[in-house]
Amino acid sequence: MTELTGSLTGLLAEARRILGTAGILDPAREALLLWADMSDEPAAGVLLASSRTLDPNLAAAFLGAVERRARGEPLSYVTGWTGFRLLKLRIDRRALIPRPETEGLVELLLERVGGGRVADVGTGSGCIALSLATEGRYERVIAIDRSPAALALAAVNRELVGAPVTLVRGDLTAPLRSRSLDGLVSNPPYLTATEYSDLDTSVAGWEPRDALVSGDDGLDATIRLLHDGSRVLRSGGWIALELDVNRAATVAELARTGEWEAVEVRADLFGRERYLLARRSKST
Repeated sequence: MTELTGSLTGLLAEARRILGTAGILDPAREALLLWADMSDEPAAGVLLASSRTLDPNLAAAFLGAVERRARGEPLSYVTGWTGFRLLKLRIDRRALIPRPETEGLVELLLERVGGGRVADVGTGSGCIALSLATEGRYERVIAIDRSPAALALAAVNRELVGAPVTLVRGDLTAPLRSRSLDGLVSNPPYLTATEYSDLDTSVAGWEPRDALVSGDDGLDATIRLLHDGSRVLRSGGWIALELDVNRAATVAELARTGEWEAVEVRADLFGRERYLLARRSKST
């Protein structure tokens, strides 16, 4: 083991060895990211000053984080930080780690709803709601989650970002008044229990099950959002949902049979059918 009073160069080499032995892909990159997040300095600065003397306490904490990562804990949970669009947010096991695909969901709602009131249902870390509040020009942004632990994490991020987001505890759209919104967005749970059990342990072993599994067919939350979304949206308001790629066509057909028009499935940055967009019918 590297002496904690040695250089950063030696410490990073030890971290690469531990991570590489554990089978972590690109251990050099992960070691650098871990140190950059824990020391609160840019990765480029780490490389330029890698010969400097270490703070033993920080070095010990870093090696502890490396061991956690080597045991399979996701990098973002180990560092406690995640990036989402323009934001750097706190993250831990109280919420899902935001994915790049979900960033596209924000973009689609920003394009269609330029103002008024919007709600993010199942907010988790608050990443979607905070992005809408900082990038959009909304009168009000509401973030809903049924998990008090997730809402506590979202509150930490709200304070960190300084965005005017209203946090509400509740089950999906239940806390919302009828005809109160111009936009509704959600990345709901959309897997079956079997699909969840087949996930890589880097996800199933760490991230909250309730944020991933939704009924026998994976569609419970999505169907409820489509049904009650027409109640909470004003005429002409938009809903934007993230989907499981294998259920996109089914969800689109369900939307077309309800109080929705301009129903469209859009692809994510990897070309997979990932998002549902629909407008509440102006005739109902």
